[in-house]
Order: sequence, then structure tokens, then C-alpha cells
Amino acid sequence: MRKWLLGAPVAALAAVAAADLRQTRYPILRTFPVLGHARMALTSIGPELRQYIVAGNDEERPFTRNQRDWIYESAEGRATTFSFGTDDDVEFLEGYPVVKQRTFTGVTVSAHAHSGERLPLPPAKVLGAARGRARAFRPDSLVTISGMSYGSLSGPAVESLNRGAAVAGALHNTGEGGLSPHHQNGADLIFQIGTAYFGVRDADGRFDMDRLVALTEKHPVRAIEIKLSQGAKPGLGGLLPASKITEEIAQIRGIPTGEDCASPSRHTAFRDVDSMLDLVEEIADRTGLPVGIKSAVGEMEFWQELAAAMSSGERGVDFITIDGGEGGTGAAPLVFSDAVSLPFRLGFPRVYRIFAEAGLTDDVVFIGSGKLGIPENAAVAFALGVDMIAVAREAMLSVGCIQAQKCHTDRCPTGVATQHPWLVRGVDPADKSVRSAAYLRSLKRELIKVSGAVGVPHPALIRPEDVELVTGTRESSTLAEIYGYREGWGLPGPSDVAEITEIMVANGLAEHTAAYAPPGVRLTDRPTPP
Repeated sequence: MRKWLLGAPVAALAAVAAADLRQTRYPILRTFPVLGHARMALTSIGPELRQYIVAGNDEERPFTRNQRDWIYESAEGRATTFSFGTDDDVEFLEGYPVVKQRTFTGVTVSAHAHSGERLPLPPAKVLGAARGRARAFRPDSLVTISGMSYGSLSGPAVESLNRGAAVAGALHNTGEGGLSPHHQNGADLIFQIGTAYFGVRDADGRFDMDRLVALTEKHPVRAIEIKLSQGAKPGLGGLLPASKITEEIAQIRGIPTGEDCASPSRHTAFRDVDSMLDLVEEIADRTGLPVGIKSAVGEMEFWQELAAAMSSGERGVDFITIDGGEGGTGAAPLVFSDAVSLPFRLGFPRVYRIFAEAGLTDDVVFIGSGKLGIPENAAVAFALGVDMIAVAREAMLSVGCIQAQKCHTDRCPTGVATQHPWLVRGVDPADKSVRSAAYLRSLKRELIKVSGAVGVPHPALIRPEDVELVTGTRESSTLAEIYGYREGWGLPGPSDVAEITEIMVANGLAEHTAAYAPPGVRLTDRPTPP
């Protein structure tokens, strides 16, 4: 018996060695049979080793440990405070944003950990108002959940995000994969139309206007977004692997199971700016809804033509979502993830300048996307002129994502980005929706507080002169200087500024009373910020 116990492992190793020597796929195994497997095993868990053991707090990407911890603590409803000062390498870091606080100001906010979480924070502009859309509205929250399709995410993950958005008053973008039952748990929706027209296509795969109108009449769709491209893979259509296509997903999208679902790289319902605006106006007329576009930023001719076509005031989009090249909820070839389209801080200012020079910024609601669910990134975006932000991967992290980067394999270990029946069990919408809502509220709270530090009552009123990008401890420049912004650029129009200031003062005074009183002192007369 003892000889068998000793001989069995030796025989197994000998068999592995023989197989390694015969195979030709892996040179390391032919050269170092058996031992080469240890190297392959360590390589396979390399990301996990770096994430939990090797990497420092600010070394990992796409999101550092500090950024993930902030999201996790926010989702848990805990105080998001860190001790002993920053561990950012401020002496050598390039592009480090610094928000400049004001010493004397009439806007003061409370230092209490959760103060501001329940304060309404709508955008400064009314969506669809500039073009007189029949169903124009001011969203309850300037933070939205970005387009992530059911199929890319699991059903419980989509449900968790939707229920959390409903609690936090945020809009939920469906993504291009159609409107699923998991999107129907209380939140108002932005319906995204992609190049494959899932959910609004006819039997031949072409866009069907009647189906879109019927869908908007049946469901709580508040706006329509036509996706031209996304930051993860601009110029390349979406791809849903066959392993992630269930019967339910196939039915929603109108596609077969058992094969990859590849969306076209370009739209067939229009071919240029002129025909695109015709479609935008037709959709708006038929549905009454605000209609916008989503795009990453590459060549600028498209944006120049769009601004020129809108300058007459006869046709135009109601909102523009700019997705930075660092966006990444869609799996993509590495060259597209790393090297195609401009990062948000380069791409958005270029588009904004075109519309500012044409005098059109007051007519468009600008939505920013691409790692903007982190407060300092969001503050920079608002200073550059966005009116709203859309968060995607940060929202995924709030419902359990651990940045395993296995989204494209259908083996997401937390169940967020997979359709595997066992793994999906890890996401409980009853719990994760609470976490999603807590994260969204925390992000709004931080934006309210950083706005107060600058001395303004709303993030959209942070000026490009209020934020500097720093190169170590050697030099710094304001956003206005870096991106060539003129006086008044980056801010809403005067009437929108006055209106959002009035809204914030009316809604936020009671909650922030503690900021005006010394500890232990109760104010009987609440001061009104000027």
C-alpha cells in the first residue's frame, strides 16, 4: 500500500512530463516539463497577486486600490475618510488635479460624514428644454448610470443597478442590448440605440421607428441616446460572446443562441450629420423625448459639421455624451482599449470649444463619461463644462465587482459580468441595490462638499479657473489655460445659473445648518447664503 501511495504521484508526474515533452504549443513546457506549469499557474493569478499583495494604493489600473476602497466604503454606507494625508506621489505626479478652495464665501457645507447625501442634486440645465421637446424635464440627479447592456452584465447586476438608481433618483441607461425585464425595477431610463438596433429592429435588422415609439409609450423611458461609438472600442462594433447569450438575451435582442453576436461598426439608419439630425428630429417628434448622441472623440470634422448644422436652430441634438478613451465596460482588442480615441480630458474640451465658439453650449446638455465616478475626476469634468456625468465601472464596483478583468470570459467571479448560473448567484439585488444607491448618494455628497469648498452651491458652477493640473511640485496651470477656454466658458448660461442656485439654496439650507453653528450651539435663525 505504501509503495502504491509513493508510486502514484511519481507516475502522475512522469505522465505530465511525457505529455509536456510531446506537446508543441508551449515552449516553456517542452524545455522545463512539469516545472513550467508552476510558472503558468503563477501567471494566471498574477493580477490577483498584484492586486492584493504587490501593488501599492495608487499603482493599479484602471482603478487604484484607494479609488476602489472609496467606492466600497461608499457602497457600505460608511464614512469615506482616509488618515495621515495623501499617499499620492505629489512631488512627481503629472496631471494631478488641484481644486482651489475659497477663504471667504457665502456657501458653507457641513463636515459631518453623511451630510449632503439626501440633498437633491439636479443638473443646471433642463434636458430637452432648449429645443422645446414635449417631454423635456430636469433629471433629479446629475449622476446617471451609464449604458451597460443586459448580456454584458448579468440580470441580477442590472436589476441591482436599476433598483439602486430608483432609490437615488438617478437615470439608468439601458445600453445597446435592448430593454430587459431587469431594467424595469423602478428607475427612469435612457434608452440607447446602438448600431444593431436591438429592441427596436424589424425582421431584417433595420431600425423600426414604430417599435421605438411603442417601447417609449410602454416603459418609463425619459430620453433616447443614439450611440455612435464608445470609449472602450470606438470605430468597432460591440461583441457579445456566444457563451454569454442565454435564451432570454437572444429573445430580447432577436438573435440566435450558440454564436457570437457582433454589432456593426456604423449605423445604417443614417449616413452623415445631415441624415442623423433628420432622424433625431423624427424621433423627437414621434416620442416627444429629448434625443442625444454618445460618442468617443477622434477626428474633429464630425463635431465641426454637427455644430455648423445646428447653428441655424432648426435641427439639433438635445444632449451629447462624450465618452473618454479610458472608458472600458466593453471588452475590446488591446489596441482599441489603449490607443484609439482621446482620453476624456483631451477629447471633451475639444468638442466643447467647437460648440462654445458657435454659441451653442446653452442649447446642449453635456454628459461626461470615462472614470468620472471618482469625485476628483468628476470635479474636473464639471469645471470643463459637463452638466451631468455617467458612471459605469464604478457602479459595477458598488454592486460587487472586484476588478478581476474577466468580463469577456463569462467567468466573472462575483457574478456581475457573467451569465454563468452558479456565478450569478453571487449578486443579490436586495442587498446590492442598497449598495448601488449608497454609492450614488456618496458621489453626489462629495460633489456638493467640494463645490462648497470652492464657494459655489452646485458642481456645474465650478469654473475652469478653479481647478489646476499640477506637474509635481514644479509647475501648474488652470484648466482654462491648458485647454484654451475663454471667460465664461465651462459655465451654464446666466438664467440656468440663477435657477440652479435658487434650487440648491431652497433644498439644501436645512441640512447644512450645522455648518454655520459651532459645536453644541443651536441656531434659531438660519443664515441665508448670498
